[in-house]
Amino acid sequence: MNPTPCYLNTWKRFVKEGLLDQARLNKRVMESWYRCKKENVDPYLDKGQSILKKELLNAQKKKHSLFFEAALPFLKNISQELKESEMMALLIDADGYVLSLAGSQRTLAEAGKINFVEGVRWTEAEVGTNAIGTALEIGEAVTINGSEHFSVASHHWSCSAAPIKDEDGMTLGVIDISCLTDRRHPFMLGMAATAAHAIERDVQVSAKRKEMELVSRYLEKIEADEPFVVCNEKKRIVSASRPVRERFSDWRGMKIDELTEGGFNVLHEQTILSETDGHPLGTSISLAEAPRKNPAQILISHFSFPGEQGTSKAFQKAIHEMKLASQTDANVYIWGETGSGKELAARAIHEASARRNGPFIAVNCGAIPEGLMESELFGYAEGAFTGAKRRGSKGKFEQAHKGTIFLDEIGEIPFAMQVALLRIIEERKVTPIGGNREVPLDIRIISATHRDMNDLLQQGKIREDLYYRLHVYPVKIPPLRERKEDIPELFRYYKKKHDWKADFPQAFFRSLREYHWPGNIRELFNIFERLRVLFPDGGMISPSQYAPVINALEPAGGRPPEDDGQPSASGLTFREHIQKHIMMDALQKTKGNVSEAAKLAGIPRSTFYKRLRKYNL
Repeated sequence: MNPTPCYLNTWKRFVKEGLLDQARLNKRVMESWYRCKKENVDPYLDKGQSILKKELLNAQKKKHSLFFEAALPFLKNISQELKESEMMALLIDADGYVLSLAGSQRTLAEAGKINFVEGVRWTEAEVGTNAIGTALEIGEAVTINGSEHFSVASHHWSCSAAPIKDEDGMTLGVIDISCLTDRRHPFMLGMAATAAHAIERDVQVSAKRKEMELVSRYLEKIEADEPFVVCNEKKRIVSASRPVRERFSDWRGMKIDELTEGGFNVLHEQTILSETDGHPLGTSISLAEAPRKNPAQILISHFSFPGEQGTSKAFQKAIHEMKLASQTDANVYIWGETGSGKELAARAIHEASARRNGPFIAVNCGAIPEGLMESELFGYAEGAFTGAKRRGSKGKFEQAHKGTIFLDEIGEIPFAMQVALLRIIEERKVTPIGGNREVPLDIRIISATHRDMNDLLQQGKIREDLYYRLHVYPVKIPPLRERKEDIPELFRYYKKKHDWKADFPQAFFRSLREYHWPGNIRELFNIFERLRVLFPDGGMISPSQYAPVINALEPAGGRPPEDDGQPSASGLTFREHIQKHIMMDALQKTKGNVSEAAKLAGIPRSTFYKRLRKYNL
């Protein structure tokens, strides 16, 4: 049987002209075709190109042994059914390599003609849209039939694949059921999804069994006084001796580098093999107390940011500056846009400093009415004014004694009051309003603004002498638009903090990276919060479910600074991009009925028609 004619014509037009009849095509396939086009995948590719040699394939199987060993029995259990139905099943690791396959000899022989064999890499980047690669890309089960495949190599195939995930939601691999298009069955996707679920359960059982064997093997040593830990295959601690447990209350699940930062050195590591099958279980690690560090080294080793550090160079630079600042008692000035995390940065510096056992007092100078600012900051004596508290009140500076005071939006302090602030900084003494007694202060001052303090100085908003007292060690917190690669890590941090079991396809994070985030991390977390309210039970959230929330994003600060008001490379702004996808989804669900699609998308029909022309749909 040839590939479905209507799909084949749609494919030909897309490949030759870049035009797509979305109403005829599954949304997942459409999104994948666009990804392939963007990655310059060859649509005329007639076979797989990247095949591992035997020794590399064996290394790949060893690397993914937990998944492979749990999944292989399922392949054997369904092999007879596969032969009778002229189908084949494949196990694919998280890197996209086929580790094993079984099924009908005729089907396996046909697969060999396109290099659909053991050891081949079958990702979207390698061979275009296909069930295996697309399932890896979007993190959900999918079926790809005939000319829905992007490359001609698979145009005579029907494939259904389902991802297999561990308890942390990380994809371990994929199980795929494939056959020639004239032999396809409607139950193939259900078969793959059922097998994936069963394999996931066995992977979790196997992991727990290995962990129990690890712990039981070293029970005696764990009760000894020498520092010692046992790690699983993910290099996370599952068992620890008394010295480690006493120093770290949260030792379970920690990584070894966290121990070495906390005062231990690694003496010896040994791979632990299972006594039942001889396969690796984990690692035993003997430790020793590290030599005492000087105070500066101790402070920097204890530095931790109370959020997600991510991997971006821009934020890693800021982290390094915070670490250095934490080693001294110098005044620190933090510069960052609203919502970028200035208070978290100030708190991190305080918690890693010699003052970490003292108070951390945060003051938003922009939120205090001018008439109350003096009493709020400096305090007042009893009877200082009508309505004053009996016995007076301590101001924020006095409350921060032996600790740190964080003055956010320092540029909002009235010019006249800056003289009093300067005196406190220089003399480290404060006199409450209405009082005649100076109160000595032992404080560290961290200030911050959402504007560059140099600009405030040039505009006469801040005194020059105060500027030089506060601007001793500047730390710039980059806006989210300069660290968009950290968005997935920020999402994982948010999920863990709120115990939310939601998953999103990679397309979700690509959409987030297209936005310029004028409200920074605060705005990003607001989006996560809105989605958590809508989908409290989590699970895999599809584009049609999350699109309305992302579409509601309004550019509070106008166009992104970096694009200077210009559309993206696709010719569409972020909002237009989301609008187009919502319309495409509605047209797909209503089989091209424009009136019904407009109603489903919540867009007036006249507006819907205008956008159809605008987006060339």
